[in-house]
Amino acid sequence: MIRVLTSGWDSALAALAANAHRELVLCSPFVGEDGVRLICEHISPSFARNGHLTFVTNLSVRNVCDLATDPRAVRTLCDSVSRSRVYHLPGLHAKAYVADDDVAVVTSANLTAGGVFRNFECGVEVREKTCVSSVRHAISCYADLGALVPPDRLASYCSALTAIIDQVTLARQSAQSAVRRQFSRLLRPVEDDLLRLRLAGGPIHTVFARTIEYLLRHVGAMSTVQMHVRIQSLHPDLCDDTIDRVIDGKRFGKKWKHAVRTAQQQLKKQGRIELDHGIWRVTQNQ
Repeated sequence: MIRVLTSGWDSALAALAANAHRELVLCSPFVGEDGVRLICEHISPSFARNGHLTFVTNLSVRNVCDLATDPRAVRTLCDSVSRSRVYHLPGLHAKAYVADDDVAVVTSANLTAGGVFRNFECGVEVREKTCVSSVRHAISCYADLGALVPPDRLASYCSALTAIIDQVTLARQSAQSAVRRQFSRLLRPVEDDLLRLRLAGGPIHTVFARTIEYLLRHVGAMSTVQMHVRIQSLHPDLCDDTIDRVIDGKRFGKKWKHAVRTAQQQLKKQGRIELDHGIWRVTQNQ
């Protein structure tokens, strides 16, 4: 009745959306195009025509200008369901997703690319109807404290903010370029020291070996390409494609995929993982 969700929980969210028949309640302060696309791709045509969508989020100007929330994604989501309502609450922090009274996911993850696909998040999937109903009721009651945003107002808001977002982005890039260069110069010794600490336990492929086992156990079987995406999101400091840095004789950056391959082969030789038709998985005796 209760299942813990961590990385790779996008499949649970997709199933939740697909199994909604009457009502879909989504609560997320931040929202982006990738999270919305996952929902839109999995809701049924019947739900799109006849279902009820309630979306609670934070449409504050600050959120939008910080690129934490994309109001255009909110509009896309609402346009995909004929009966939809959007509520704006500036103080919103909860992240919860409910389909009918059948399933609820309460999690740390926002409806963004990072929250759904990349970050380490933690939450629970609940299927006990009384508990699911309580979650849905709590969100609905809280939504009533906010502002109901009509479709025409949401459309106007999107149009106005699109130009603002573009200007804010340009201004931020211009103002930050010089600061970023200065910070990079000052922070390089600190970053190098952090990388030394990261590799105190051995070569870079030992870090990747632990990560590969973790991913295969907690996310599931995957190809090398899928593994690369997950590893790079977990260890961006060790997987920077834009640099090829050498620290204390150890290489970082563009060589990281070779280190992943080394880790795969060592784990395979130790009998801890296996490759079957291009898909890696933990061996059955582990």
